[in-house]
Amino acid sequence: MAQAVQLSGTVTNKTTGKPASGDSVVLVEPMTGMTEVARATVDASGHYSINRPTNAPSLVKVIHQGAEYFADAPQSGTIPEISVYDVAAKVDGVFIEADVMELETNNGQLHVLERYFVHNTSNPPRTQWSAKSFEVVLPAEAVIELAQGQRPKAGALPTTLKLQPDGPKGHYSFNFPIQPDEGEKDTQFNISYTLPYSGSFTFHPQESLSAQNVGVLLPKSMTFAAGAGSAFSAINQDPNIQTFVARNAVPGKALEFTVSGTGNMPREDQGAGGQAGTQPGGQPGGGIGEPINTPDPLSKYKWWILGGLALVFAAAAAFLLRKPVGATGVLGAAAPSATTHPAPGAYVVNSHHAAPAGKNGALLAALKEELFALESDKLTGEVTPAEYAETKAALETVLKRALKKK
Repeated sequence: MAQAVQLSGTVTNKTTGKPASGDSVVLVEPMTGMTEVARATVDASGHYSINRPTNAPSLVKVIHQGAEYFADAPQSGTIPEISVYDVAAKVDGVFIEADVMELETNNGQLHVLERYFVHNTSNPPRTQWSAKSFEVVLPAEAVIELAQGQRPKAGALPTTLKLQPDGPKGHYSFNFPIQPDEGEKDTQFNISYTLPYSGSFTFHPQESLSAQNVGVLLPKSMTFAAGAGSAFSAINQDPNIQTFVARNAVPGKALEFTVSGTGNMPREDQGAGGQAGTQPGGQPGGGIGEPINTPDPLSKYKWWILGGLALVFAAAAAFLLRKPVGATGVLGAAAPSATTHPAPGAYVVNSHHAAPAGKNGALLAALKEELFALESDKLTGEVTPAEYAETKAALETVLKRALKKK
């Protein structure tokens, strides 16, 4: 039996530069559904102490003006400083750097993986958070498969969310905080959805915030046509896919483009040096944020988009595992199920301690974990492009078989 140990740390309000006195500090165990096991309050100097009753994986959650901020809880000793920010429903300095749509066809449907890269450069820094922190407009016919949010924190993985209907059909909102950028890290929103497809479909994308770039990626075998008044430029740097970009989209003004034909996006050798979206050595780089004459303003995002299949399969496994016997399965530490209300700023960690029911459930959990680990290794350059492609292909094949059996 492990004895209780005392943890200590500090919390700073980065909006004011002062101690976050009075904020609640909660120790939670993500492997048992974010169960609260201890609680404390930040004192006038910004310090707190909290007892850790077990050695189970734990997180420290700080609640500031309703928003939640997380840090890993060590087995003992001092917790790294936790930064919090004042909250507002709307914050100046929040904008979309890129809205990137990857399109392909499958069994009479058009599959869309859309990712928004959202910056918060507010000064003083504040978190934008409300029930409508980020609003999106999808085609009215869209059937949503998966929605995720990802905080601007090194090592953070996407958290599964539920999109909230918001007004006319196709309008939705994310209840997920847009925290201030951390270095080059911004907040990301991912949506996977399908559309009925008879060989042609016309999109009318609308942005809720100013968007520097709206990008469309599609296979070489498909055809793209910009609508009247929509200025899309073709980017021909990548020989494997087609890329079209519209710059400086403004809220409320819809763009228009039509795609036709069939095809699938290439997924082999992603991240290889020299591929779009990478720098020599397979590291992501270039693209948006570079000078206006950069050949491909979406290059650093292709590296994320083309790896989307692994995350979608991993999320599917997590969804199947979210209600095991005796424990709450999660996508990361606090990935809410599709029927729960997501906690703002939900923190994502490994979930291999969850106990899914049955041998197949255990296999799915292991595969999900390996997929996430592989994506993380790719981010940090710990695997070569060839190792990444070979391992991911094998994991996806086994995961597909396991999902069918489930």
